[in-house]
This record gives sequence, structure tokens and C-alpha cells, in this order.
Amino acid sequence: MKQQIPPPLFLSIDGCDGTGKSTQMELLAGWLRGQGREVVVCRDPGSTPLGEAVREVLLRRTDLRIDRRSEMLLYMAARAQLVEEVIRPALAEGKTVLSDRYLLANVVYQGHAGGLDVPTLWQVGRVATDGLEPDLVLLLDMPSDAAAARLARSLDRMEQQGDAFHAAVRQGFLDEAARHPDRIVVIDAARDIDTVQADLRAAVQNAPLSLWERGRKQQ
Repeated sequence: MKQQIPPPLFLSIDGCDGTGKSTQMELLAGWLRGQGREVVVCRDPGSTPLGEAVREVLLRRTDLRIDRRSEMLLYMAARAQLVEEVIRPALAEGKTVLSDRYLLANVVYQGHAGGLDVPTLWQVGRVATDGLEPDLVLLLDMPSDAAAARLARSLDRMEQQGDAFHAAVRQGFLDEAARHPDRIVVIDAARDIDTVQADLRAAVQNAPLSLWERGRKQQ
């Protein structure tokens, strides 16, 4: 019997810095590969030469003044390149994509916390990504002060924005999850690694049919 190949799937993991995204992504990628999927892991911004250059400017260049609107557009440009160079080709080849952040982070950091208009950010994001959305966003959530306490390293430019900003970031994530419960799953990250990972895997297993697979079935 011919082995059934899983349909392509686009997942993103998001949340405040310090919620354990990197650890959980590595574990989830390994589990997905064990399910027979070919997995492409990427980060937003990053994972392309342009994206990595923009990431360096956005997160490390504290000597530059970057206004919120400019900041937002830089993230969008990096994401547009990521979609065209990495994500869309991988999905077209039947691979599963697991992204460390995506458009939701832009909406929350520059919109909910940064003061830009949230509906406008979603609109700009649809242009930048040509409408490509994750099948599922896995949102790691915990109190922002507890997440910040986990960061045992030097902070990047965004992480230095202050306690009030990061509290607004967390609330923005939760507000968007409440608006899009079918696409954003909130996972309590203030627990042990294995328990959080088990919930992530369950969320993926219970996810609706991949957007790419839905489109194929309708052809």
C-alpha cells in the first residue's frame, strides 16, 4: 500500500519574548518530522539574506532612530521576502512550514502596543504576504513580567521597550486570539516544557484541514 503523504501545513509560533518559543519550536519540528512530514523551519524576520539584514537593523541597531511606521514597514518587507523565497516554495513542494513569528507579531507589537492602527496593519500585511496566512497560530502565553524574567541574556532593541509596552503586547496577543479563535490557539506557557509541548501537538492534531489541502480538494 502506498504511504499517504501528509498535506502541506503552515504553522507559526508566537508570544512574548521569554515564553519558550525556540525550545518548543525545536521539539515540535522533531515531532512533525516523526509524523512523516518534511519540515522547513524559519524565523520572521530572517531566514533570507534580506530578512537577516533587516533583522539586524530592527533588533541590534540601537544607534538608529526607527519610528513605529518605519519599523512596521521594515518587518513587512522582510516578511514579503520570506514568503516569496522560503514559505510559498516550501508549501508548493508539499512541505510543512514552522515559522518563529509571522504577521500577528507585527500587528501586536506595532499596533496594539505601538499605537498604529490595527486594521490597517492587517491590510498592509495581506499585501506584503500576498494573502498567505498560517493554517494555525500557536500562541505561547504567560504574564509578561514572568516571561521577561526568563531572558538571561542581553536584550535586543524590541525587548528593551519597557514593562508597560510588553504588558500591552501580551494583551494584544490575547485580544487577537479572542477575535480569531479558529486560527489562534492559546497555550499556557507557564508550565513545564513537556506539558506545553503536549498541548502544542494536540492543537496541531486537532487543527482544521490545511488551507492548501482545502484548496486542492475544491479544484
